[in-house]
Amino acid sequence: MSRFFVHDHARRQRIGLPEAVLCAGKTVAQLTAILAELAHEGERALLTRLLGEQYAALPESLRRLLDYDPLSGTAFLGFVAPPRLPARVAVVAAGTSDQRVAEEAVRTLAFHGEAAERHYDVGVAGLWRLLERRDRLARFPIVIACAGMEGALFSVLGGLVPGLVVAVPVSNGYGVADGGRVALQSALASCAPGIAVVNIDNGYGAACVALRVLATARQESAGSTGPG
Repeated sequence: MSRFFVHDHARRQRIGLPEAVLCAGKTVAQLTAILAELAHEGERALLTRLLGEQYAALPESLRRLLDYDPLSGTAFLGFVAPPRLPARVAVVAAGTSDQRVAEEAVRTLAFHGEAAERHYDVGVAGLWRLLERRDRLARFPIVIACAGMEGALFSVLGGLVPGLVVAVPVSNGYGVADGGRVALQSALASCAPGIAVVNIDNGYGAACVALRVLATARQESAGSTGPG
């Protein structure tokens, strides 16, 4: 076992979600040691915030084990089965620039066996783009919404669909919107009731919210059909 890495093997048993490896801030040497240890133990793992230069600097023997997506900065270690269909989560992005965060959510869901239906470039500046998909989005129990700038998408979606809306503020923007704080404040101050909010650029966290909700729904359904 490495001196700087202690894998939380029991996390899935405790909370239903395995530990993910956050690659931001880690050296290539650290990532190499972590991945080598996980691979040796036969562990599956989700890597987040893996930069292209970090991936390229890994030993080829480890790169061959990874399913790497540069847009989302995620990688899968080990076999990942195709997600179950039909999708129970919709992932909505206001603009093309928000797709990197949206794809982090999509990939996190896929790692855990959940499909996601993408609805991208449907920001409220062209409201018709969102309204023409309203009936489709209303079918999903969970909608993850990713938006930067002023974050108006969150309140509009929250007033249009009955499912849980998970707002993901994105750090796209300029001027007062720089860094995603305006979108975050918009999500927190939304007049649409019942919106869940995660941190800026946290597509992974939004997917984990969805996974916890879906797991709870499964447990409740199993309990309702069990012995009376």
